Amino acid sequence: MFTVHTQPVSFFSSKSSLPYFVGFSGELSSAIGMDRLDGSARLMIVSDLDSTMVDHDDPQNLSLLRFNALWEAYYRHDSLLVFSTGRSPTSYKLLRTEKPLLTPDVAVMSVGTEIAYSDAMVPDYGWEQYLNRRWDRDIVLEETSKFPQLVPQSEIDQRPHKVSFYVEKVEALKIIDVLSERLEKRGLDVKIIYSSGNALDVLPRGAGKGQALSYLLKKFEFDGKLPVNTLVCGDSGNDAELFSIPAVYEGSLVIPKLNSCDLRLTQSWNMQVSNAQEELLQWHSENMKNNPNIIHATERCAAGIIQAIGSFCLGPNVSPRDIRDFQKCKVGIVNPGYEVVKFYLFYERWRRAEILKSERHMQNLKSVFYSSGTFVHPSGTELPIEQCLDAIGRLHGDREGKQFQLWVDRVSSAQIGSDTWLVKCYKWETFGEIFILAWYFLVSMR
Repeated sequence: MFTVHTQPVSFFSSKSSLPYFVGFSGELSSAIGMDRLDGSARLMIVSDLDSTMVDHDDPQNLSLLRFNALWEAYYRHDSLLVFSTGRSPTSYKLLRTEKPLLTPDVAVMSVGTEIAYSDAMVPDYGWEQYLNRRWDRDIVLEETSKFPQLVPQSEIDQRPHKVSFYVEKVEALKIIDVLSERLEKRGLDVKIIYSSGNALDVLPRGAGKGQALSYLLKKFEFDGKLPVNTLVCGDSGNDAELFSIPAVYEGSLVIPKLNSCDLRLTQSWNMQVSNAQEELLQWHSENMKNNPNIIHATERCAAGIIQAIGSFCLGPNVSPRDIRDFQKCKVGIVNPGYEVVKFYLFYERWRRAEILKSERHMQNLKSVFYSSGTFVHPSGTELPIEQCLDAIGRLHGDREGKQFQLWVDRVSSAQIGSDTWLVKCYKWETFGEIFILAWYFLVSMR
């Protein structure tokens, strides 16, 4: 049970060793808000985006929304979410306008060549400086121009430490060794990654998703906050080295399957989704086929990640979206995040007429709020909470048969009384367009 007063606060529609750098201590904590965690993260999920967290063949984003509800209800308050993608910052931001992605604590982009923290996307300049060693982008462009088979990717995919092309697999196998040798003779130290059956990336030797993760783990270790469990998830060739990191490999791993997922555990775990691509499946067969700490999930994308959480017993693995009757589902401990997620799922289902319109449902909803509570709209208008709940009652079925979806992001809470919490979250809705509202909630558990 929970009681809520609302007060919205804003509205807005390798060979190389890892760097040990000056300014290390405390830099990460302030950048990603680690002060919200008293100690080590209970779980850190490191996931690729396309075809791993995001299923582009799921137009309703059902598995992603299931993961979102699970994460915000049970993990956001004491765990870390890291997205590790081949997308450039521009492409990543575009994806966030197209899909209901949560805000990660860390975004590793451009195949591990760029690291940014928190919703503000604060760049890690120490990482960028480290990648400058024995790297000259102009020389890479000069040498790659000698291979007409290499077709440059779009300009937004070209980055300071990443030069990207499209090329057929047969041609790629011929080019990689020759290009590597030529660049080495020019004094560069690079790695060439082939993934997705047609994408070739030239990066500094010290770059890549695996090296970026190693770098983050070193920073956490230095700060005395190494995650208790780390779950790594991917689907293509540029994810393979995520599963090769000693700190991860000694634990466990996960990867989505070929139309599913595989996993690994600092204690670490690895996972491949069921829809994993050919080059990752081949790598898995050659390197980790008999590793008991790796599972190949039978579910696609985000559903495979949820499956991995359960398979490795990392914590709750039943998404609130999979619960149809919350009256029959009791949470053993007081959990403000769960209550907020549950409230908004009721709101979504009520407006979509997936819940029978009855006075009993509305009375149950009213019973968990302070009767004297006040709702404050972003415009500043104040209304009694009872009046607002009556308004919700009148909205029953107004989105029936339409693609109306709602999810919450960045749920955080602070206990301010024996049974009262101040909870902040961002509420997203999709109905023709996406917008975001930020709210504070006073939540009382009984």
